[in-house]
Formats: sequence, C-alpha cells, structure tokens
Amino acid sequence: MGFDSKMHQLMVLLKDAESGKIQLPDFQRGYKWEDERVRQLLTTILRGHPLGILMRLETGNESIRFKPRPIAGTEDTATSEPDYLLLDGQQRLTSLTQALTGDGVVHTKDSRGKLLVRRYFVNIEDLLGDDQFTDESVISVPEDGTIRTNFNREIVLDLRTNEAQIEAGYFPCNLLYSPIEAIQWFSGHPNPNLLAEFSTKVMHAAQSYQIPAIDLDRRTDKAAVATVFEKVNVGGLPLNVFELLTAVFAGDKSFYDQNGKDFRLNDDWLAIKQSWHGHDALGKVENTDFLQAITLLATFERSKQAIEGRKLGVSAKREDILQLDLENYLRWREPLTQAFIWSANFLADDHIFKAKDVPYPKQLVPLAALRVVLGEKADHYSVKNRIRQWYWAGVLGELYGSAIETRFVRDLEAVPAWAMQEEDAATPRTIQDASFIESRLHSIRTRNSAAYKGIAALIMGHNSKDWIENKAFGSFHNRDMNVDIHHIFPKKWCELNSIDYERQESIINKTTLSARTNRVIGGHAPSKYLNKVSQESGLSDPAIDEVLSKHLINPGLLRADKFDEFFEARRNQLCELIGEAMGKDVQRDVSQGKPLEDSSQFDPEALDDVTPVDAQE
Repeated sequence: MGFDSKMHQLMVLLKDAESGKIQLPDFQRGYKWEDERVRQLLTTILRGHPLGILMRLETGNESIRFKPRPIAGTEDTATSEPDYLLLDGQQRLTSLTQALTGDGVVHTKDSRGKLLVRRYFVNIEDLLGDDQFTDESVISVPEDGTIRTNFNREIVLDLRTNEAQIEAGYFPCNLLYSPIEAIQWFSGHPNPNLLAEFSTKVMHAAQSYQIPAIDLDRRTDKAAVATVFEKVNVGGLPLNVFELLTAVFAGDKSFYDQNGKDFRLNDDWLAIKQSWHGHDALGKVENTDFLQAITLLATFERSKQAIEGRKLGVSAKREDILQLDLENYLRWREPLTQAFIWSANFLADDHIFKAKDVPYPKQLVPLAALRVVLGEKADHYSVKNRIRQWYWAGVLGELYGSAIETRFVRDLEAVPAWAMQEEDAATPRTIQDASFIESRLHSIRTRNSAAYKGIAALIMGHNSKDWIENKAFGSFHNRDMNVDIHHIFPKKWCELNSIDYERQESIINKTTLSARTNRVIGGHAPSKYLNKVSQESGLSDPAIDEVLSKHLINPGLLRADKFDEFFEARRNQLCELIGEAMGKDVQRDVSQGKPLEDSSQFDPEALDDVTPVDAQE
C-alpha cells in the first residue's frame, strides 16, 4: 500500500466529479447534508478557510473491483470511467459539486429532515467590502429563486432572473467557476468596473482555492481499504477540540508556577460531570459543548470592548474554541457549571427530565450561557417566561438541528435585552424564524424529531396525569412509572380499521402514559380498554374523562371509537398548545384544506424510528 498527499485545486476536483473521473464506491451511503451545512461550507470556501482533507483510492487494482457510482447530481454528466473512488469527503464534495456547477441546484433537506431543493447566492457588496463578509453573506434560496414569508404568500426577495439578481446585489454561486457565464451575467450590470474587481478579488481566489487529499494508490489491498474507510467514517468528526485543548492547558506555565502541577482538563471535566449527578437531563452534554459555551461567554465579553471603533465578533466555532486560554476557561468554568444545573431545572419545570427526552441537547449551550449573562435576573417571572418562549420557539420551530453555531451567537446577543424588555430591544432571530404548520403534526411520529419530544413534554405540562395511577408526571413519578409516549388508538386497532399509516403514527394519536397503563390498553378499541382502565384505577367514568381531557383528548369521541373526529379535535387542541408555547399562532393549513406539508416531503430516515414505541402492541 502506498499513498500520496498533496493539494488539489477545487476547480479541478469539481470538473473531475462532473466528468466521472472521481466517483464513489457503491457501498458509500447516500448524500445526507442539510441546507445550512451546505451554506456554511460555501462561506468557508469564499473566506478562503480550510475545509478538511479528502481521501481517494486510485482505481485499476484488479483484486479490488468496487462498483462505482457517480457523485449525486452528476449522473447525467459523468461519462468517463473513474480514476479515483472517494473514501472520505463525500458530503463536502457532493455539496460543492451541486452548488458550484451546472444550474447550482442542490437536493438537500432542513434540520427536520424535510427534503428541499436549493440554490445559493452571495452578496456582492459583502464580498468586495473590507471585512464585511459574514455568515449571512451567503444565502439559500428555493429552486424557483424566491424567498417568501407569511406562509409563502409574500415574496421578500426575488432572484428569478439575472436582472433581479443584479438589482438585489446577489451573485449566483454556480457561476464562480464559469468565467464566460459570469461575464455574460455582469454584462447587464450598471457598474461596468465591477466585473474587473469581482474577477480579481473573488473569482480568481475561488479558482485558486485548494483542498488537501490523501490518495491511496492502486496497490492498496481490500483489507487496508476496509480499515481506512472504517476509521475515517466513525462519525465523520475532526479531531476533538477537547483533546487539543487538553494538551494546550497542560502546558500552561502560569498555572504550573502557581500550583506546582499541570492543569488536567479531563480530570476537571469529570469533576464537573460529577457535580451534575442527579440532573439526568444533562446526560448528553458533551465536553465540547461545555467548551463551546465557555467560548460564547468569553467572546461575548470580548465583543463589548471596542477596538479601533469595531467590535470583535461573538463566536462558538471550532477555530475560536481552539483560541481559548486557561485563564478564560477557569474564569467561566464555575458559573457555567452552575448554569447547566439551572438549565436542567428549567427543563424539569417544563417536564423534560431525562437526557433522551431533551429535544435538542445542543440548545443547552446557549441556554446555560444566557443564565450566566442574565445572572439571578433569569429567575424573575417575566424574564423566565420570555426565556421559555425563546426555548420553545427553537424546539417547535425545529431550529437547532444542525449547523447551529451562528444561531448560538444570535441568541446570546439578542435574548438577554429582549427578555429584560429593554427599550428598543430586537426580537431574537430564533423567535422571528420559528413557525409551525398544522400539517407538520401529521409527519411528527417518532422521537427522532425534537418537536415530538417537545409536544410530549407540553402535554405532560398541561396538568395531565396517568390514566390508571392518576399521578401527575413529575420527576419522581416519571421515573417510577416508566413513562413513555404511547398510542391512544392502538396500532392493532388502527390496522384492523384501515386507518392510514400517517395518522396512525402521528403524534396526534400518541400521549404520555405509564408502562402499566399501556399494557392495559393493549391492542383493544378505546371503548373496551377504557372499561379496563376504570376497573384497574378505581376511578369513575367522569373522573377518567377529566384525566383524558388533560391529555387534550375528547372523552366522548374516544369512548365512541370515532377516530376521524378524535384526530381532528386533538389536532386543533395541539395547535393551540403549541401556539401558546411559541407565543405565535400555528398556521392552520389542514383545516383550510390546503396542507403545505406531508410525510412524502421528508427524508424517510427522519420519520422512521429504529425501535417501535409500543413493542407490546
């Protein structure tokens, strides 16, 4: 086995991907990257920042004949036999090939798994300005070239034609590597001098951009390929910043001089985790999350200090975490440790007790940082209510799924002043961006969805109780009763009565119950199992009806086995519950006969759970 490591021009790699000279081994999984990750990848390229190493296998080894397949989006242009098979870097190269070549259309998805078709544009003024290029300079636009608001009724940005793009000041990213088409595009621009500046500053830099690649030669045997592929595809993560900072902090001379020993970051992290014992909701907080929260706080404080009339930016990106020094870490360590405990209690107040039930574990990073910034004011009634609105906007708006560092920053910058109701405080972007559509309830059906976990918690917080034990779903009872999310109309009954799969598995047909209650329900019709519930619980029918109503269930419809009417009534009540938590109305598209979403619009893996919710059914 031999290998070579050198730099390759991105422009050449794109051409090779288009022509089929670079393809994928057929055992590679499909393209999976989300829209926001693609957008940030393009930002990385335009900033000239590194994006990691590719790994390729040279073809031509007669003993290794992996079946090749073209990179997604190049099926119509890949006409040649591959010279290389891409072992590592599929998501990045696929994203760039689709976004930067041809029509620039990328088949992606959002953080919820909803399938999207997107094109990408960059703000020309930001590109050519002095240090004005920000994360918002690259925008994602639907395939039709329009960004709409008010549930697609109003166009707020129209980029459907060259003229419209020029007027709005946005250049299509797919022309960055197409000089002739770029010249044609600029031919309609009112500023004829702009093309020369754009070509020099932007297109030349883009076409000179290089990516390192490790090329395994054709002598590499099959066992070696399997080993390499396994090692480079475990999570697809770069070297952990925690591991890097462990070495940096251990070499801090000032700490050694004061304490006579090196600082051990891993030992410190274990001590922090031990102090969180009993706060189960923090179980999925990782050491890198803690470092990210510290970086947010350190850069937030730094941003307040004007340097030459400018403010340094708040950040939670990997490169800024690596700039942390031990002094800053020690400064924020204790208040942040306590802030995460506060966050766990905050979640418990909203009936989220276990790590597996936390909708977005990563949202605890800005939540804890907000507690540090606000201090004890975070517990003031009005302030905490506003933090709660922000939190549920993020969960139910499904905004913390991926590529979330920019959102961390926006939240930390905007939420404190808004929560304190300071004069002229802007509404945080997370609240502005959040929306919930009634038809989304139909496609929320497993705990893979953050909204699924969130709605379950909201139902528990609606003063609901278990149907048999008649106990509220508090922290102790939740654990003691083995509470989980179960069907209301059982799967077996739904199948026997030809209830379609979408409604059968929707969160609308599920609620939080103890394992004991779910066993009593079994696969029976509600009209039958409610009699068993009454016998087991000793509750009267009116008392059981009161319990059912707290689960947003119409008792009369449930007792009559009227699934259609039950489903519609509960959907309406869930919309009201969600709207109250988010502080904004749910768009009632299904009720108006014009559903905007259905299950077919989502990646199947985002909708199908690995394990059944009710194994005994």
